[in-house]
Amino acid sequence: MLPYAQLMRLQAPIGTWLLAWPCFWSIALAAPSGALPDAKLLALFGAGALLLRGAGCTVNDLWDRDLDAKVERTKSRPLAAGTITPFQAVGFLGAQLLLGLAILVQLNPYSILLGASSLGLVFTYPLFKRFTHWPQAFLGLTFNWGALLGWAAVHGSCDWAVVLPLYASGVCWTLVYDTIYAHQDKTDDAIAGVKSTALLFADRTKPWLAIFAASQIALLSLTGSMTDAGLPYYASLAATSGHLAWQISSVKLDDRGDCMAKFVSNKWFGAILFSGIVVDKLLQ
Repeated sequence: MLPYAQLMRLQAPIGTWLLAWPCFWSIALAAPSGALPDAKLLALFGAGALLLRGAGCTVNDLWDRDLDAKVERTKSRPLAAGTITPFQAVGFLGAQLLLGLAILVQLNPYSILLGASSLGLVFTYPLFKRFTHWPQAFLGLTFNWGALLGWAAVHGSCDWAVVLPLYASGVCWTLVYDTIYAHQDKTDDAIAGVKSTALLFADRTKPWLAIFAASQIALLSLTGSMTDAGLPYYASLAATSGHLAWQISSVKLDDRGDCMAKFVSNKWFGAILFSGIVVDKLLQ
C-alpha cells in the first residue's frame, strides 16, 4: 500500500490544503449572515480535495514518468522508479475517481455538472509544461475550481460577481506559490526540456511574484466588496498581504529547502483568509 500512498502524495498533505482552501473560502462566503459555514459541505469538500489531489498526482505521474526519472527530486516517485506499473496506476486512478464521484453526487445538480466539467483540466494540465512556460497558470485554473464549486454547492448556482474574482485571485495565488515551488527543479527541468514560470522569469522572478500577489489581494478585495464584507475580512486580507510580502522578500530562490518551506507556508495563508471570512460572517 505504501507506493499507492506515495502516488497520492499522502506524505505531503500541502497539495490537499492548497486544493481545499479555495473551496472552503467559497463555502464560507456563501454562508448566511450570522452563520458558520456548512460543516457537511466542508467535510465533503475536504474529502473531495484529498481524492482529487491524489487523482491529479496519479495523472501527472502517468504523463511524466519518463521526465520524473530525470529529475533528482522526483526520480523516486513510484511510476518513475517502477514500483507501480502504469496499468496499476490507471486502475488506482479509476478507484479514486469513483470515490470522488460518490462525493460529487451528494451535491445539487448544478454543482454536479460544474464539478464534472473540471475533469478536462485535471487530465490535461500536466501536459502544458511540455509546450508552454506557463504550466503554473493552468495548474491555477485547475486547483481553484473549488472557488466556483463551493458557492454553487450552497446556493445551487453561481453569483459570478463574487466567484469569478475569487477564482481569479486563486489563480494568482497559485502563480506565486507554484513558481516558488518550481525553482526547486529549475536546473533539472532545463536539462529535461520541461518549461515553467521559474525558468521564464529567472532573475526577474520576485518582481513577477509581487505583481501576482498584488493582483490576488486586489481581486480578494473586489470579492469582499461584492459580498459586503466587513472589518474582519479586510483585517485578514492585511494579514495575508503581510504573509505574501514575507514569502516573496525572504525566499531564497536558489535554495531548494527554502523554496519548499515557503511553498508549504501557504497553508497558513489559506487558514488566515478562511478565519477572516468566518468571523466576518458571524458578525454580520
